[in-house]
Amino acid sequence: MSDEERVRDSGYDDFLDAVEENEPFYLRGPSGNGWLPPRIRDPVTGERGLEEEPLPDTGEILTMTTVHVSGPSFADDTPYVVAIAEFGPVRMTGQVRGVDPDDVEIGQSVEIGVDRTETTGERLVVFDPI
Repeated sequence: MSDEERVRDSGYDDFLDAVEENEPFYLRGPSGNGWLPPRIRDPVTGERGLEEEPLPDTGEILTMTTVHVSGPSFADDTPYVVAIAEFGPVRMTGQVRGVDPDDVEIGQSVEIGVDRTETTGERLVVFDPI
C-alpha cells in the first residue's frame, strides 16, 4: 500500500514526519510526565495542556529481543531486533537497524530515525546505534 492510499494517523504520522525532519518531539504534561503523540491528556494525572518539547538526541536501549519468526507484516524483515529505548522522559519501541542483531546490547546508545519495512514499505521508528 502506498503512502497515498494509506489513511493518515495524524498524531503518529506527525511524529514520524518530525523525526524525518530531525525535529523529534514528545509531549510534556504540566506535572512533567513525558508522552509520545498522539495524546490530548496525561494518562497518569488526567491533566490537559500537553506541550511539545524536543526529544533528546540520543537514547539508551533498556530491553530488546531478536525476532526470527514474525507476523506477515514483517516476514521479509527477519531477523530483526525490536528494542525499547529511553529518550529522556519517554520510552519508545523501534527496530534496531544498521548493525548485526548479535551486536545489539542493553545499555547501548541509539539515535531515533524513520525507515520502512522490507515487507510492506510502511514507515516505522528505527534506532541507529551510535
